[in-house]
Amino acid sequence: MTQTLNARRSTTGAMSASASTSASSSKSLLAAAVVAGPLFLGAGVVQGLAREGFGFTRNAISQLALGDMGWIQTVNFVLTGALLLTGAVGLRRVLRHEPGGSWGPILIGVFGASFLVAAAFEADAGAGFPVGSPTSVTMSAHGAGHMFGGGIGYLALCAAFLVLARPLAARGHRGWALTSRVAPVVVLTGFMASAASVLVFTLGAGLGLCWLAAVAARLLTGGPRH
Repeated sequence: MTQTLNARRSTTGAMSASASTSASSSKSLLAAAVVAGPLFLGAGVVQGLAREGFGFTRNAISQLALGDMGWIQTVNFVLTGALLLTGAVGLRRVLRHEPGGSWGPILIGVFGASFLVAAAFEADAGAGFPVGSPTSVTMSAHGAGHMFGGGIGYLALCAAFLVLARPLAARGHRGWALTSRVAPVVVLTGFMASAASVLVFTLGAGLGLCWLAAVAARLLTGGPRH
């Protein structure tokens, strides 16, 4: 009888340790989504301040992939995409059996993939950047691919915010859920204003990245309510 009880305790302990390891692994993956946005924006701001001829009021961060030092921004796109895809896997594990546990990660995965598309298809030159470029240029095929990928990615991100409002609300984070429902309006407003103001577009896109990092961090640290 004693041997049986000991065996059961050993099995229970092993299962508990395995579950703890799995939860830790899932959180580590989700943490990638926390890092992705700030890393992308930080690298973009540093490059924008350092690159000759670049101005945040007239140039988009995507254009930093052009010119001799453009490879830095291309790496930034690839790394951010990889981090977001990793975060999507972690989100799927963390939200397993919770509201939004299927579509939320899928939409974040689409958003991550859009950064890889942006790396593969360069934005067009323009507004004097790189130095010597004309003020306006005709959109090229790769420029159209870049814009299309980015548009699909940010639409997916906006949809993800709406989906992720459900698990946030279910965990008792009502204010976070409300903000997640409002954030898409701000992001899409920035995109619609892009023709009139590049800076407003950049701020809208940047807000989307920052709010995703905040939501991922909130889901990472705030467990489900039982």
